[in-house]
Amino acid sequence: ASPGAAAPGATPPGAPAPADPGARAAAGPATAAGGGKSDAPGKGGKFGKSGKAGAGGGGEAPGRGGWLRGRRAAIAWTAVALVFLAAAAVVLARWFRATSVGAEFIATYPGSYPLPEGAPEGFSPWLGWQHFFNFFLMALIIKSGLWLRYRRGEGGWFQPRWKSSGSMPLMGFLHAAVDLLWVVNGVVFVVLLFATGQWMKIVPTSWEAIPNAVSAGIQYVSLDWPTENSWVHYNALQELSYFAVTFIAAPLAIISGLRLSELWPAGDTLVNRAFTTRRATILHVATMVFFVVFIVIHVGLVLTTGLKRNMNHIFLATDGEGIGGVLVFLAAIAVTAAAVIAARPFVVALPASRLGRVTSRP
Repeated sequence: ASPGAAAPGATPPGAPAPADPGARAAAGPATAAGGGKSDAPGKGGKFGKSGKAGAGGGGEAPGRGGWLRGRRAAIAWTAVALVFLAAAAVVLARWFRATSVGAEFIATYPGSYPLPEGAPEGFSPWLGWQHFFNFFLMALIIKSGLWLRYRRGEGGWFQPRWKSSGSMPLMGFLHAAVDLLWVVNGVVFVVLLFATGQWMKIVPTSWEAIPNAVSAGIQYVSLDWPTENSWVHYNALQELSYFAVTFIAAPLAIISGLRLSELWPAGDTLVNRAFTTRRATILHVATMVFFVVFIVIHVGLVLTTGLKRNMNHIFLATDGEGIGGVLVFLAAIAVTAAAVIAARPFVVALPASRLGRVTSRP
């Protein structure tokens, strides 16, 4: 089961001002709801009131077609390079394992180490619904973040009742609301993690975790994967990954999201000069990319290392080979996909109108 991570940028509801010009280059898919505060003077960020790129929303800039073609070519060449690098990594890992040094290293550090005495076996039932809520909320966070980055004000604006001025895009309202739920879900996860002893499965308890994680990584890359027995314990690479997601990436996403919101104290303070909105945006986007990469790899490994057993672990808290866990997984995917498709401004406007004023312009 994946710890409650996931996604980037907890930004509580508010009415942030448009992003400053200095943050323009760093803006990414998971921008703060409403665009965040500015550290520099200026009239706003990348989008005008019409929600289209360009000053004052004047439409596409000249030469945009050529820029898009160049970007597609760069993406294509990057993909080709990544394929060659991946192939080279497989060859190198298999060569290393065939050497006496590599074989001895794998034998000494097989990829996992004993858990502390008293560590629980199996999964607590609460991990199943935590897993689903985390995935569900993360999908909505990514959807709303991408919308804010590329379509921003399209679909309307929201002004909360508790503010006399200032507004945010409707999808910014969704981003902030879902962020808040994600943080609450994460807090509940951490509390239950330590209350039930499940923390011993994802928090390293020995320095042996490092060489064992390296060993597990080599085994994965060589395509001769380490033995899986997640019902008892994760391998060291999984353990370090889940620890990083829960206790490093998630807090960084929350802090950077708060920095981009109006809840962050304003003023020319040492902290604000060091942790500018530009740097917060870069960090915010970096955590989003980390979460996406983690989700892709995590789901891929779950599907290819014993689908039915893994799904029963995650959703039913049982160590069986039945089909029940797979059915719950498919239902969870269907519900999440429906929510992501439905997450559009005209749908968000319904709950938003109960908490403030929905308008077509800011």
